[in-house]
This record gives sequence, C-alpha cells and structure tokens, in this order.
Amino acid sequence: MTTDSGSFPRRHARTQRFTLGAPRSFTVAPDGSRVVFLRSGSGTDRAGALWVLDPADGTERLAADPGTLLGGASEDLSPEERARRERSREGGAGIVGYATDEAVELASFALSGRLFTAELRAGTAAELPVAGPVIDPRPSPDGRLVAYVAGGALRVVGAGGEDDRAVAQPESDTVSYGLAEFIAAEEMGRLRGFWWAPESDRLLVARVDDTPVERWWISDPAQPKRDPQHVPYPAAGTANAEVRLFVFGLDGVRTEVSWDRSRYPYLARVHWSGAGAPLLLVQARDQRSQLFLAVDTESGTTRMVHADEDRIWLELFPGVPCWSPSGQLVRIADEGGARVLAVGERPLTGAQLHVRAVLDVTADDVLVSASAGEDAVAPEIGEVHVYRVNELGVERLSQEPGVHSAVRAGSVTVMVSAVPDRPGSVARVLREGKQAATVRSYAEDPGLSPRVTFTEGGARRIPCAVLMPTDYPGDTPLPVLLDPYGGPHGQRVLAAHNAHLTSQWFADQGFAVIVADGRGTPGRSPAWEKAIKDEVAAITLQDQVDALHALAERFPLDLNRVAVRGWSFGGYLAGLAALRRPDVFHAAVVGAPVTDLRLYDTHYQERYLGHPGEHPEVYRRNSLIDDEGLVDAVEPARPMLIIHGLADDNVVVAHSLRLSSALLAAGRPHEVLPLSGVTHMTPQEQVAENLLHLQLDFLRRSLGLVRP
Repeated sequence: MTTDSGSFPRRHARTQRFTLGAPRSFTVAPDGSRVVFLRSGSGTDRAGALWVLDPADGTERLAADPGTLLGGASEDLSPEERARRERSREGGAGIVGYATDEAVELASFALSGRLFTAELRAGTAAELPVAGPVIDPRPSPDGRLVAYVAGGALRVVGAGGEDDRAVAQPESDTVSYGLAEFIAAEEMGRLRGFWWAPESDRLLVARVDDTPVERWWISDPAQPKRDPQHVPYPAAGTANAEVRLFVFGLDGVRTEVSWDRSRYPYLARVHWSGAGAPLLLVQARDQRSQLFLAVDTESGTTRMVHADEDRIWLELFPGVPCWSPSGQLVRIADEGGARVLAVGERPLTGAQLHVRAVLDVTADDVLVSASAGEDAVAPEIGEVHVYRVNELGVERLSQEPGVHSAVRAGSVTVMVSAVPDRPGSVARVLREGKQAATVRSYAEDPGLSPRVTFTEGGARRIPCAVLMPTDYPGDTPLPVLLDPYGGPHGQRVLAAHNAHLTSQWFADQGFAVIVADGRGTPGRSPAWEKAIKDEVAAITLQDQVDALHALAERFPLDLNRVAVRGWSFGGYLAGLAALRRPDVFHAAVVGAPVTDLRLYDTHYQERYLGHPGEHPEVYRRNSLIDDEGLVDAVEPARPMLIIHGLADDNVVVAHSLRLSSALLAAGRPHEVLPLSGVTHMTPQEQVAENLLHLQLDFLRRSLGLVRP
C-alpha cells in the first residue's frame, strides 16, 4: 500500500499518537526544590530521558540520557520486562519508568536489564554492577539502598553498588518474588510486587506461584523455527496464581503476613507510609466484598480496619487506600448512589462529584481527580478536574474545560491539562497556587483539529462526541462511523483535543463519526457503570443504537450507511453490532475482539458475568460465539473485517480464529487480517499506519462509497 510520509496516519504512528516528546511521570521533591519527569528528545524519538526542573527559575537539566548510558547500543529487553510493558501499555523506549527515595534526591531505573541510578541534585548518573536482567529497581526511602528483581529473586544493593545480595530467592521456576502477577498488573492496576518500609530496614514482598495456572501457547506462525511461548493464563473459571505476602528484614528475618486468603485471594493494593502500619486491600474472588487490613510487621498478623460489600461489584481506584497523616483511612467508596471520598468513616464529598482517584493527602486536605456527579448543576461532558477536599468543603483547582490531573508535594503542584481547543497537554508548575514555570513539550502538532460537538444522546443522556469533516458545509447526509470503546475502564468521550484525532481523520474521509460512552463506561455514576452486570452485550450494544438514533434527529446522518469500528472491547462491540443488529449496522471493523468470554481472564470477566461454572448461560448469551456456532445471528449478514495480533497475550488470537470459524460455518462473509509479531498494543509504526488505511478501504468497499 502506498502511503504519504507526511500523512496523518504516518505521523500518528511515528509519534505514537503524538505522545512522544511530551513530559510525563512527574515527581515533586517534598521541599519543592525539584520536579523530576521523563521526556524524549523530540516528537518522533521513542527513547525517554530523565529530566529535572527547578521551580524557582524554570530551568531544566538532563539527569540521565539513555543513549549516553548505553553507549549508543540498542536496547535488549528480557521477556519479563516486555511483559511488564505490555501490561502497562508502555510503547516507549529508553527510560520508561523510575523510582526515587523519599527526598527525591536519588532515582533508579533499568535500561536493557541493567541497573542505573541518578543523583538528582548533582545531575550525574551511573551503572551499578549487578547481575540482571533487572526489573523495577526502587531506592530505599533513605536513599542508601536499591531493591530490584532479577531472575525471580528480590535483591538489594548499596546505592554505590556495594554488597549486592538476595533477600528472597524463588524455590522453583514457577515462583517469583517482588513482581505483580498477570491479573494484578493487567486488571487491578497494581504493577508492583514489593514495598520499602519507611525506616528502610524491611520490605513487604509479594510471592507469586504460578503453578496452579493453566499454561497457554503463544506462537508466531510466521516464524516456524521459533519455539512458542508457554505462558500462564488465568482464564475465567480457572485457577489463579497463589499470592502470598512476606515481611523481609535486611537481617534475613522472614515473616509471612496472614489473612484469610481462601476467602480473599486477591491482593489488590499495598500501602506503607510513616503514617501507620502497612495497609492492604484484599478482595474476594467475586469482588463483592473486600477488607482493608493493617499489618503487624513483627508477627505478620492483620487486623481489619474497614470492610466493604456490594451486591454487584467493588471497584478499585488509584491512590487508595492510604493513611492520612493523622492515621485515618482514606478511601473512595460507592455510597448513597454516588462515588465519594471518605476519610475515616466520614464521606467528604457527595453526589455533586464522581471521585476517580486520590492524588495526594496532607494534614490540610486531600487532592482528588473527579468528574461532575449525577447531581451536578450542569453536565460537563468529558471533563475531569482536580479538586481540593477537606472538612470545610470542596474547591476546584483546574479551571478550563478539559481533562486535568496533578502531582503535588509541599507547596509545589504540577498540573497537567488537556483541553479541546489546543493540541497535546500542558504541564504547569504551580507554587502556592501561582504558576512558576511550564514544562517544555517536544510533541509534534497533529496538523488537524477535531471538529467535535460534545452532546448527550437519547433518554439516558448518553455522553457523545460527534465529529464532522473539516470542510463539511452541512447540506447533505453523511455515512456514519461509530468509533466507540464502549466498555469498562475505557472512557472515550473526553474534552481533550488529541483524544479525537483518529476519529477526525475518518471524518475527513467523508464520514460523520460518533463516539458514545454508554452504560458500563466510567465517569458518570456507580449505577451507570454497574448496569451491565450479567448483560454486557445487550446493554452496551443498545446504548450505541440509542445514541445513533437520537443523534440522527439533530445531525445529518445517513442511516442507510452505518459502520462501526473498535479495538479490544470496542472490537467485541463492533462484532456484536454486525451480528445482532444488521438492521442498524452495515459493516464492522472488529479489532482484537474478545469473542468467547470464557477465554478472558478471571478478575475482569468474573466481575461482570460471575463464574462460568456457576453461570454458563450468562457467558453464552454475552459471547459472540459458543461451541455450536454463532449466537443470535440474524439476517442479513453484514461484512466484517477481523484484525488480530498473533503475539497478543492479553486477548489471544484464538478469539478471532473461533469467530472466523463460526462465521464460516454459518456462511457469513468476513475478512481476517492477521498481524504477525503484533501484540494487543500494535506499537509497530508501519502496522499502526497501514491499519488506518486498510480499515478505511474496507469501510468504503462495504458501504459502497466512491474513493475521492
């Protein structure tokens, strides 16, 4: 396929969706003297470097450059590190993550499995001579030691490279210490497996044993000489990894932390600060009950601080649980139909806010990110703001309509803001609430601006973004392309410029593009998210249909030419649309879809559908296929383009192969595009670029559109 090197698809792929060169991963020193962050050297440079900004005068200096440290050598990543990056959806190179001591004076990071530290005051970086490959190095709070994982063992070395030793050694090939298991990293948002004590003399360490987990083969048919990967995958209804937790002293003392692991097998969160004992959040397998536990580090016993129950499910949130400086439990809870911030047993917010994450906790306040709640005076479609909350009330710190987040320590706050009418995001450094500096961004300008209307559709007021061609005069109906994710943890209707670039590119090819966040998507209310319980397929699909029909009353939409495209859950939704509502949808691009829901993981799938052994009928009616073929497939048959990466270890290619087999058995037209060596992220530049062109070509052919 011939492509234009200056085209949007090429630039979108080369810049990793215009994220390269933008500053990210901020850390603020407690005394406000330094802001540490990652940034690559240009909008097309994948290699992140470590930078330090001085809030006093806004000067920036390079603290660690991966090219210099590696001597120009290319990166060599271990399979474990590649898996970690896949779980965190990290497509960059160079320094992709770092950790610091409590004073933010020493940083540690891994490059090509080698361990490096950076003295942030001095601006010098050095390699520590340890055996690798190194994963997730983290300095002790006092900065004298660095802990890291290598070969499944947790090790500790002096900050100068001395006295490297193992703290915890794996007993077999299926055991590891200090790493998060698959579902913790993929579904719980817990990417870590060890935590330093505030006194720097002990560590809490997760021990993961994958022995009970079923093994799957991930192969590359395009490379028949290569051995397949043998990976543990905890599919719905099957055994999870066994996760235990230990306190390891640097003196060699080992104490197991005890709780009722048979009833609460999921270790979802761990928090250890100077404000109290180590704090755990453990969940039942059905995720309808959970305990907040304080750990006695001497005996390993735990005491319950708080318990939650929900008849549907309990969500996990960033930044909580944690202790306030006064020793009160800080958590986010669903109470009274709202998602609220609670400190101790007292909720500090109500239905006006839908709290999404805790960003920082001090003696004076709690910093949170939140959307407008169900009782808000006016809807703020797609907006996420930063709020300061205490017993006196709630104060919004971000002002412009957009998507905002923040990192804070002491008197310095880094506010990161993305707004609808400006490309990218802006990172402003605030001191005592007043702007002191702006962190430079090298991200490229996309060269197009979304022509987007934020609105609500249908009786349920479904949040929608409608995009029209840039030069559209508004006089003729347009073919329609629905471009949703449409499921849990995947909000797409965001009041931010770059969130809608790909949708605008499709719009500029002659489509009216609709992005609708129906029930099940985050940001609205607990009831909105949990409405899909046991009925994921029917409800998510119906909301797309309702949004489409409601918007057709206000926008010039040609309902005789309607297509849908999506990836992951969006691919599942696109497949549902073509199979179950061919009266509405005329073509579908089905990317990396989950088609047989029994083949997806335990923590995600059982949250929404229960255990497949107990509720097989729920899985059957929500899957695109079952063992007998298609479910609820009705005439007429609509063309489908199924796309899947063969190296995907999250949504394995078996999903698309089973769908294709079922379609073939039913005599239904479809196309399959296998992507050799591609994972769920599709980070490869040429693949990402040409996928857009191939989808466009399929949509034009399927809808009978003439290529301009």
